[in-house]
Order: sequence, then structure tokens, then C-alpha cells
Amino acid sequence: MPQLSLSTNVPVDAVVAADILRDCSRALARIIGKPESYVTVSIDGSVPTSFAGSEEPAAYGEIMSIGGLGSGVNGKLSAALADILEAKLSVSASRFYVKFDDVQRGTMWASTEPLSKTIPSEERCWRQ
Repeated sequence: MPQLSLSTNVPVDAVVAADILRDCSRALARIIGKPESYVTVSIDGSVPTSFAGSEEPAAYGEIMSIGGLGSGVNGKLSAALADILEAKLSVSASRFYVKFDDVQRGTMWASTEPLSKTIPSEERCWRQ
């Protein structure tokens, strides 16, 4: 279940937010190689942010996934997300950081069960 949380000091209206959510969701699924039906993306705009001592447009992201992350994938994801944010919000790639967190299966839960029990067995192969 890849999850991306983005925050930026740039105001984000509903139309732009929808575009960013769609584009980021597709990029995460494609690059990590997991079904988009398990991808979650959120964005918070107008967050007071100082980056390198400046309040010019900037963004920060955190990606969490059960497997699928690593230096090669992380570089591709970082570049893809930076391209999206530059195109949609005019945030320079040099003013965007992203943190990656490859978590263990047992740490992700849905309601009262670990995801490993809620994901149909035929779809569990992508978690490895």
C-alpha cells in the first residue's frame, strides 16, 4: 500500500489538487510496480514553509510502502514527483525533498486486521 503525503507552501485549488493526486497516484503505481487500487495520495497546500531560509515555493513529501522501494526506484520516484510539482505548482526541483519509508508488512493495518489479512491472497505477491 504505497502512501504519499505532500505539503507545500503554494496555494492548491481543487482542480490543481485533483490533477496532482491523479498524476502522483499513477506515477507511484507505475514506478513501484504495485496496483494503483492500493495507492493513497494526499496534498496539503498553503502550509507555512521555509526552505533554505526562503519562503519561495517549496514542497516536502513522504512516501511509505510495504516493499518496492530502494535507491533506483527512489530516484525515479523523486524525479517524477518533482516534475509533477514543477509543472502544476511551479515548485523548482531544487526546492523539493522527499523521505522514503519501506515498512514491514505487520506495521500496516486496515481497520482491525493487518493488511496481509485484508489483501486477497492472489494479490499478495506484490508485497514481497
